[in-house]
Amino acid sequence: MTNPPSRRQFLAIGGIAAAAVALSGSPAFGDALDGLATGRADDPWDRADRIVRSVRRPRIPAHTVSVTDFGAVGDGTTDATQAFRDAIGWLAARSGGRVVVPPGTYLTGAIHLESRIELHVEEGATILFSTDPAAYLPVVPTRDGGIECMNYSPFVFAYGKHDVAITGGGVLDGQASNEHWWPWVGKKQFGWTPGMPTANDAVARLEAMADAGVPVEQRVMGDGSYIRPSFIELNGCERVLVSGVTLHRTPNWQIHPVLCTDVTVDGVVASSHGPNNDGCDPESCRRVLIQGCTFDTGDDCIAVKAGKNTDGRRVNVPTEDVVIQNCEFLMGHGGITIGSEMTGGVRHLYARDCTIDSTELNQGVRLKTNSLRGGFIEDVHVKNVTMTNVADSVLLVDFTYGEGAGHGYPPVVRNITLEDVTVGTAKYPVYAVGYDDDHITGITLRNVRVEKATNPSVVRNCDDVTFRDVVVNGVEVAAPVA
Repeated sequence: MTNPPSRRQFLAIGGIAAAAVALSGSPAFGDALDGLATGRADDPWDRADRIVRSVRRPRIPAHTVSVTDFGAVGDGTTDATQAFRDAIGWLAARSGGRVVVPPGTYLTGAIHLESRIELHVEEGATILFSTDPAAYLPVVPTRDGGIECMNYSPFVFAYGKHDVAITGGGVLDGQASNEHWWPWVGKKQFGWTPGMPTANDAVARLEAMADAGVPVEQRVMGDGSYIRPSFIELNGCERVLVSGVTLHRTPNWQIHPVLCTDVTVDGVVASSHGPNNDGCDPESCRRVLIQGCTFDTGDDCIAVKAGKNTDGRRVNVPTEDVVIQNCEFLMGHGGITIGSEMTGGVRHLYARDCTIDSTELNQGVRLKTNSLRGGFIEDVHVKNVTMTNVADSVLLVDFTYGEGAGHGYPPVVRNITLEDVTVGTAKYPVYAVGYDDDHITGITLRNVRVEKATNPSVVRNCDDVTFRDVVVNGVEVAAPVA
């Protein structure tokens, strides 16, 4: 594997926009986005359609090899780490291609992808990831909770690459459990008992380093930190695809694109109920399409992010132009979530034609932030969504998440629209509370039906709240007075 550019080098060439040019000669972000500026300015779904058409998928050469050609044995016990490394390296030296994982169970440590490589996991195949933390060393540039650091390698990882794909009908099994990885969160329900190590001290140390401006390459975590890696992380990449695979038993966030352009997550089943097992967390990315997926998670199903606090302000790259469509949300905290690590800002997010089927999901649309995050959330549009039940709110805008008020970086939240939404039961149709000196601006509900809500909407410190054809408990209701 060639050495990736350092994070300092990556940002010095203009961040992800310039990296897109450097990696493939393709247009930078601003050029590609110019094509989205045409069309009807008053129709968000026209823009959503154009985003879908604009997202570019990887270009993978026709060369194909099997991981078994390089010594992998699908018996579930023979270590295939070197076989994966050799197969990827062999193809990378020949301009790329597809590494096929045939039926069987293949034990491995970290898999690092190169440009123009597709990891294709056939139906009947399982990649079984080692429970030994040493299998994910040496440390690599990554993010933990929105803060950049050097930590354990994500289980499947690419850094500074282009045209990268993970496809097929097979399974990626992280083997995380109450015996491995999960106890590091320090909670008894995930196997931790008093006296066992946790990541708490390392997380606090990392936050202090970020606040003090310590260079990323000196923020070394890894062995002894107990900070769990993401399962799949594509970092600083262009044209990436995760399609068809099923994820189980993940150590932390399941699919985590960071600083990427042109991200497609298509037909994935993200099923893991451990701590922080978010389904898909695009962070500081542009042009993201998430479609046809099933999320059954131990945390937020989809959580759109953009860095955290001091480090988020340093990197200062938003997530924008995101389309979520035809997805199913089962267990989790929030279905369609933004935050809480959203310091770089999130804008132009569109979710449509989705179902929320579980009685064990807290919020349908969840926006969470505070005055330490800062940043912005703007132009979020949700349409044609059916929610069987949500335990709390159909729409939650939470300014009190984590640190809450009084930290000097008031967030901007504006232009949030829900239309053609049908809900079985909920506690609140809307729960949105801004700060006295920092109001939420522009919440619109159109053609929303809530069959049973145990409480009326709560709306405070909000401006321009509009309800049109909103029916709750069989009665049409007007927008609350904020």
